[in-house]
Amino acid sequence: MVRRIFWMAVGAGATVWAMNKANEAVHRLTPDSLSGTAARGALHLGDLAKQFAQDVKAGMAEREEQLRDDLGLHGTAVVEPRRPRVVRGEPQYRAISAAPGSPAAALPPSSSSRAVPNGARTTRATESTSRRALPQRDGTPNRKDH
Repeated sequence: MVRRIFWMAVGAGATVWAMNKANEAVHRLTPDSLSGTAARGALHLGDLAKQFAQDVKAGMAEREEQLRDDLGLHGTAVVEPRRPRVVRGEPQYRAISAAPGSPAAALPPSSSSRAVPNGARTTRATESTSRRALPQRDGTPNRKDH
């Protein structure tokens, strides 16, 4: 008789445990719970990415400082100015001759100058040109506000 009561108690306990696990699984699979889990995971992933970016930035600054120490570049670096970019399709202009007394003759020779067979030098310069307006379509004017 004691044996039967023991096994009945074990069965009742196993049933209660299984019901609790089933209810937890059902609760975890509801749309609200799934969206909350996904949102928490995304926030955690974002925090990890932010921490990684900060670590990379700190490592870059440390390595840059090491390189500056190794090369002796503390505020003494010389940076060349950028060269103007040439846009495809835009016209380029250059001076053909620099006659004495002309404004082009007053310009110092640049590194982009090239020698001409008769000994004169021509300076190559690009001028900024205005953008061409697109042709009108269907009688409507070209405006940026539409």
